Amino acid sequence: MIAVVGPVEPPLLAAWVRHYRCLGVERFLIAFHFPDHVSDVRRHELQAAARELGIIPSGTSTGPWHEHTNTELRDSLRHRAGPGWHLLADVDEFQQYPAPLGEVITQADESGHHVVGGLMLDRVAGSGRLTTWHPEGGLDTAYPLGGHLTHRLLRGDPRKIVLARHNVAVASGNHRSPSHRPDADRLCAVHHFKWRSGILDDLRRRIQHFSSGTWEEHTPAVRDEAGRLLAHVGRHGGTINVSDPRFAFRRVSLDRMPFDWPAEARSIYTTWRPQAHSGQD
Repeated sequence: MIAVVGPVEPPLLAAWVRHYRCLGVERFLIAFHFPDHVSDVRRHELQAAARELGIIPSGTSTGPWHEHTNTELRDSLRHRAGPGWHLLADVDEFQQYPAPLGEVITQADESGHHVVGGLMLDRVAGSGRLTTWHPEGGLDTAYPLGGHLTHRLLRGDPRKIVLARHNVAVASGNHRSPSHRPDADRLCAVHHFKWRSGILDDLRRRIQHFSSGTWEEHTPAVRDEAGRLLAHVGRHGGTINVSDPRFAFRRVSLDRMPFDWPAEARSIYTTWRPQAHSGQD
C-alpha cells in the first residue's frame, strides 16, 4: 500500500487500514502531510493512531499542499517500496475488487497488464447531508448511497489506477498512467467516502489558497471542482441532491459489488473525457 495521508479523523484511518488488511495488504507505506492550519494536537493524535495500528509512517511533512505535493510524496514512497505491485489509495478510498486481490494481480500478470483500474463510486448519507459518522456504526451505515458525483457534477476525472507495477509511472491523483491502460472489463469500485462533515471548509480553503497562490496549482481544475460542489450544496440547503437522476445514487455496500458494475464501470471509464481540465482529487 502506498498512500499520502492528510488530516483525517483517526477512526477513518483505522477503518481504512482494516479494510485493506482484509483484502490481504500486509505492508503499508504511508506519509503524512499536514497543512499549516492543522493543530499540533490533531497531528499527534493521527500519528499515534497510526502507531496503534502497527504502522510507522515513512515521513511527516507540513506546509502548503501544492498540487504537486501529493505526487512527490507518493513517488518517494513508491521508490522506497521497491519492485512488485503497488496498491495506490487515498485514505477516503475503499477499493472493492471483483475477485480476491491475489487473483486480480495474477490475472493482470498473465494478461500482460501493468496496471489495474478502478472507477470512483461517491458515497453519501441517505439525506445528502455532509454528516459525521460513528465508528461503531460503520461507513456503510453512515453513507449508504453510492453514485457518480465526481464526474457528473464536479466534472472531475472518476478513473483511478488502483494497482501499478513498480516501474510504471502514474499521473497526479492516481487517475491514469501515461503509458499503460487498464483492462476496462475488470475495473474495481473505488468507494469514495469524501463527502463527510468538514469537507466544505476544506473545499473553501482549497479555493482560497489556490486562488491566492499560497498553494501552487498547475491548472484551475481543483478549485473549479470545489466551486461546483459548493455551488451545488448552496442551491440545495447545504446538502447533495441525492434524488438527481444524473448521479444514479442507490444503496451499495462494501460487502458486495454493485449490481451490474462491470458494464456500468466500463461504459463510464471508456467514454469519460475531460471537459476543460482533468483535475486531481
